Amino acid sequence: MFTSDQKNFIQSRGSNLHKVEQQIADFQTGFPFLNIIRPATIGDGIIQLSDHQVQSYLEQYESQILGKDLLKFVPASGAATRMFKDLFEFLATGELNSATENFIKEIKKFAFYQELSECLTKQGQSLEELLESENYKPIVNALLESEGLNYGSLPKGLLSFHSITDGAKTPMEEHLVEGAKYAVQSDGKIRLHFTVSPEHQERFQEKLAKKVSDYQMAFGVEYQVSFSQQKKSTDTIAVDLSNKPFFENGELLFRPAGHGALLENLNDLSADVIFIKNIDNVVPDHLKADTITYKKALASLLIDFQNDSFNWQQRIEQGEDCLSEALNKLKSKYAITPDVPNLDTLSQFLNRPVRVCGMVENTGEPGGGPFWVKDEEEISLQIAETAQIDLADSEQERILKLSSHFNPVDLVCGVRDYKGNKFELLKFRNDKTGFITHKSRSGKELKAMELPGLWNGAMADWITLFVEVPISTFNPVKTVNDLLKPSHQ
Repeated sequence: MFTSDQKNFIQSRGSNLHKVEQQIADFQTGFPFLNIIRPATIGDGIIQLSDHQVQSYLEQYESQILGKDLLKFVPASGAATRMFKDLFEFLATGELNSATENFIKEIKKFAFYQELSECLTKQGQSLEELLESENYKPIVNALLESEGLNYGSLPKGLLSFHSITDGAKTPMEEHLVEGAKYAVQSDGKIRLHFTVSPEHQERFQEKLAKKVSDYQMAFGVEYQVSFSQQKKSTDTIAVDLSNKPFFENGELLFRPAGHGALLENLNDLSADVIFIKNIDNVVPDHLKADTITYKKALASLLIDFQNDSFNWQQRIEQGEDCLSEALNKLKSKYAITPDVPNLDTLSQFLNRPVRVCGMVENTGEPGGGPFWVKDEEEISLQIAETAQIDLADSEQERILKLSSHFNPVDLVCGVRDYKGNKFELLKFRNDKTGFITHKSRSGKELKAMELPGLWNGAMADWITLFVEVPISTFNPVKTVNDLLKPSHQ
């Protein structure tokens, strides 16, 4: 398929030749749709905690995490360009669309207002005068372009999201605060890991260097913050519309493979309990209570499950029959009913990484949802994206519409087995759950491939526990005007 020079090029960039050939084959065959059987619902795949249970988990949290290694893992986006799509459109066309009109109308409510005003002053302009004269282009230009604040090219993690008394806070800082509220180890250390784009890492590190001592002093903790980038070896090859390798300037074109590539980054890390949440799902301090409460509750539930699971596996190893006890508790306490007819299959089922996923009641937000999914081997709980479901199949569409909850990306993970060994996470990925998308490059159409999503197919063979969490814990910022919502003011 490839010439010797092309093989050398593939290997020189750290890619695996066999995997690249498999990607070509996957382009040719496509990825199969997921076969959703029914939505996960309260009591049938989703755990609903009572107020008493939440309080109980909170009370036992500190004792449960005693001596455990904790890690907060934050997938941080690349450039926030899509967040400002409507503002860029205004700059390009000069026509005031409704989103830009609302942005201008409420501009004083944004945490970056003062920065923007100072930026324009340095350019010899007055923000107030520009607003009065309805000359909006210089304002938007100063916000987005490189000669101004450059928000159109910066990552979300470094934008001013929330106003504070003496300035503004970025999402990265909000995650530092969150870490101090629920991820402090017994030794007073907080481990955070941000995955960032290569061109942005230095800026993250500079911001951290300026701010970390203030937060350490405020909370009496020690931060251990690390960064990593998507590995070039996880990039996937692009093809033309005939599924032949796509070339640019005479070389094979490879593209970043989506957030599923971050499984490699996660696999490189080691901890007993790993918290995962997106960079933009943060709120000001006065609204953090629910987030902190449910992060602790999810982690306590994870440790409870592991205590049960490890106990059953040790007893099985000693020849004790605990099948009936395990099945009853898995159903009554954890809302799952695995197909395990004997002790051997129970042991195989339990000896896997575990993820406890917060699920929010469906309010019409876009995103994946919790379903019971059937593959060739078993029926299991999965987070399914709409793109993975065959909407041309009326029955699949009907089941999709019955879904009561959606995925806010709020996970707590256990990645060690009952003997304390770290799982090799790549072994638990379903490689047939990737995505194929249509893109263009230099005016030419191409097909690109994303690896199985980090919380979708990348965790397909994990033990999954879904837990209902309140909508107040889900506050993503997809567009700049989302920062005007009460949850960000």
